[in-house]
Amino acid sequence: MTSASLLPPRVKFAYGIGSIAYGVKEQGFAYFLLMFYGTVVGLEPALAGTALLIALLTDAISDPIVGYWSDNIHTRWGRRHPFMYASAIPVSLCYFLIWQPPDWSEQALFFYLLALAILIRTLITFFETPSSALMPELTSDYDERTAIQAWRHFFGWFGGASLTILMFAALLVPTAEYEVGTLNRQGYETYGVIAGVAIFIAIIVSSIGTQHAIKLKQPARREPSAERRSKRLTDIFAELKETLFDPSFFALFVSSMAGAVATGLSAGLTFIMMSYFWQLSSLQMFLWTCMVLVAATVGLLVAPRVARRLGKRHAVLCFGGAAFVIQPAPVTLRLLGIFPDNGDPLLFPLLLAFSTVELSLMISMQVVLASMVADLVEHSEIRTGRRSEGVFYAAVTFIKKTNQGVGAFIAGLLLQWVDFPKGANPADVPAAVTADLGSMLVPCQYLLWSIMLIAIYRYRIDRETHVQNLSALQKRG
Repeated sequence: MTSASLLPPRVKFAYGIGSIAYGVKEQGFAYFLLMFYGTVVGLEPALAGTALLIALLTDAISDPIVGYWSDNIHTRWGRRHPFMYASAIPVSLCYFLIWQPPDWSEQALFFYLLALAILIRTLITFFETPSSALMPELTSDYDERTAIQAWRHFFGWFGGASLTILMFAALLVPTAEYEVGTLNRQGYETYGVIAGVAIFIAIIVSSIGTQHAIKLKQPARREPSAERRSKRLTDIFAELKETLFDPSFFALFVSSMAGAVATGLSAGLTFIMMSYFWQLSSLQMFLWTCMVLVAATVGLLVAPRVARRLGKRHAVLCFGGAAFVIQPAPVTLRLLGIFPDNGDPLLFPLLLAFSTVELSLMISMQVVLASMVADLVEHSEIRTGRRSEGVFYAAVTFIKKTNQGVGAFIAGLLLQWVDFPKGANPADVPAAVTADLGSMLVPCQYLLWSIMLIAIYRYRIDRETHVQNLSALQKRG
């Protein structure tokens, strides 16, 4: 790596800080939204999960269109930044509103959740996809790309985890009205205000901080304005299909999708499992959440080093294989009767250790997977003649959203199938119900992780291939 390929720290930080917006939204949707609507507001968990799944389906159209649009628009602010600035106020406002549901009927609440989930998903795409697509323009270096992604994932997890810590430290706490902290409706409503402000600040700071760096690197126009305007939607999707029809991309997409669903499923049930399966206290859940910051730091430090040493595909296999073993282990061992009982002094330290290691592995894996997407940009440019960062990172944004969509949908179904009670005190939930929930969760996790590991074997772009692609593009001029 040459010094010329290294980015100034201020640019890395500005690029990374932008992921706080998505991280706040991600962890709010993944960890709290299903629990809030399903156990606090009173919406059937399966209906809440269905609303999030339907919202995900709209992303299959909006994400690639936004990505393609940001690849082909030309303005004095660059290709990406107009979208980023435009998203700041609307997405912040909608995120605030989703945590302030009115006292409506169950059917009306379903449509309220559905409408806002669709709006939030679409509006966050207008920031996250163009913002993510800046990275291949920032550097073409194989290893520097992983380092940049490490910073982006660090800030994303840091931002989301910080608000989650705030939830358990000050918002989701027992009161005279709410005996169980996780049922404290006022805490969720206050969270909506704080999170909306955090999303707005992150988007504005990142957009301003990266504006100058990208403006200097703006690609030349690739086709006349009249030709771009005359394209029909079918022509756009034909180009999208040509761009994405690549074996390595398909392998990466399937692998990332399976890993995202596994992560989203586990995240959607995390605090339900903590409250009811493990019967942890609010203080213990607060301490557990604090360790997310440790895991994010481990990912920042470990992922670039392992990827540089082993190559990106083998690094993902190592991280994913270890997570495959560790993530379902505590519940599996409990179901087999060889894990400490609830209330045992050893239980919480063991859970904390398993969780921190597993999350460190997942964050490291996500860092490398995102870096692998960047290497597809030049590979695709050789094949199609188009530079399509926005299209590829639209796929990444769609995969990320799968966490809350398919994962939350499956989580909602599991809660429905075991007839999980709404708003019940953990001590009042029958042990058979929590055992059934755990016995259904574990096989789903193993299946999804298996798909992820099998699919990633088909990814074929390594360091040597990337250097060859850069050389070929340089010869083309």
